Amino acid sequence: MAKAKGDIVIDIERCKGCELCIEACPQDALEVSRQVNKKGYLYIVKVEDTCTGCESCALVCPEGGVTVYRVQNKKKTQVAQVKNITSDINITVKE
Repeated sequence: MAKAKGDIVIDIERCKGCELCIEACPQDALEVSRQVNKKGYLYIVKVEDTCTGCESCALVCPEGGVTVYRVQNKKKTQVAQVKNITSDINITVKE
């Protein structure tokens, strides 16, 4: 079974650096930045690409500044097969 993959986006201007998301993250993907946002808070940043998309960080954020995306690994499926070509052709695949 493939491991789930996620991505975390933090709105650094909403973040007050409470660190609740760091404590909630089972993958240790977050840490406190060394820089401050416009309000003067040390904000949280993603440091490891280990996110599984569990959403624990987003659920505990009191400011609603964390968005989690889950990347779904779709299986590759064949959409066309071209054989016995004797001249140039153009194929457009729309998703």
